[in-house]
Amino acid sequence: MTAQTKTVDTFPALHDCFSADLASLISGQPPRYSDPSGFIYQVEEVRDLLADSRLAHHEDASDDLDHAADHLTEALTSTGDEQRAHLAQARTYLRDAIGSADWSA
Repeated sequence: MTAQTKTVDTFPALHDCFSADLASLISGQPPRYSDPSGFIYQVEEVRDLLADSRLAHHEDASDDLDHAADHLTEALTSTGDEQRAHLAQARTYLRDAIGSADWSA
């Protein structure tokens, strides 16, 4: 299996796992696309909206989403162990962001 195939297979898994939670943070509907660029766009959109809220826990979540977006972007051009490491870091930052943003729920 090539690195590109792994990326294509992994991004939909991350999308399926996190997209609905990300959308709920901004009272939106999960996007219908699951391509890597679309998922990164969603992460960046939620990041920007949370940063604009000026609530401390939303700013923390926005910082985590910024790191997640960086790792997701790096994973697009990485291969092998490096790609897996970026995707694992992105997953961790996504979980942390959702937990930080939704602490009052």
